[in-house]
Amino acid sequence: MALKLGIIGGSGIADAGFFREVERKAMDTPYGKPSAPFVIGKSGEAEVFFIPRHGVGHTIPPHRINYRANIWAMKELGVKYMICPSAVGSLRQDYAPGEIVISDQFIDFTKRRELTFFDGPKVEHVSTADPFCEGLRKMLAEICADNAIPHHPKGTYICIEGPRFSTRAESRMFKNFADIIGMTLVPEAQLAKEAGICCANLAMVTDYDVWAEKPVSMEEVMKTMAANVGKISLIIEEATRRLPAWKCDC
Repeated sequence: MALKLGIIGGSGIADAGFFREVERKAMDTPYGKPSAPFVIGKSGEAEVFFIPRHGVGHTIPPHRINYRANIWAMKELGVKYMICPSAVGSLRQDYAPGEIVISDQFIDFTKRRELTFFDGPKVEHVSTADPFCEGLRKMLAEICADNAIPHHPKGTYICIEGPRFSTRAESRMFKNFADIIGMTLVPEAQLAKEAGICCANLAMVTDYDVWAEKPVSMEEVMKTMAANVGKISLIIEEATRRLPAWKCDC
């Protein structure tokens, strides 16, 4: 049976050319429709299931993404492993734009999202002490090292509600507790945990958050993101080669 790898990311990932598209599949779930139809394809021995979390054309803001539908659909499709690229700001001087962070922890600073599949009457308390698949994280770090991609093998991601960015005061506070900041990791990662899908986050640092007195233009951010798409596609393509011979300890 083919290994099934799920990818949730920006639309540029699907256009990066590391997998061959076979079909597109619209899904429905008990939680409504996912962000977009799934792009299903092949990369080596792996079957790839890709969905743009913000929808086709980036039309869904982070606080309106149907995270539960996206993850439920992945589970229904038989996905066992999931890699979730995301763009983030840096809260540390040494986590520079253009670098990759393989998150190992998160802090939830969202305010009004649907966070769980367990809304009752069945009650479950799922441990998120280690919210990501450690084996998958280590594999991605090894791929980065083998390909001389500047990266950090761990980092704490603080997830804010969005769609606004932080105030300077908030950014200085977050800097005391986290390494990077973004708007999409929660509840994506914890829903994957509840669904029993081994998940890892590839965070693409695009800029320094506003704690730093270094204003960054959108032109610079977009340029950094475009460069990172190539790195991310290389990492995922190599992961599809290594995963079939790899066994997870989760």
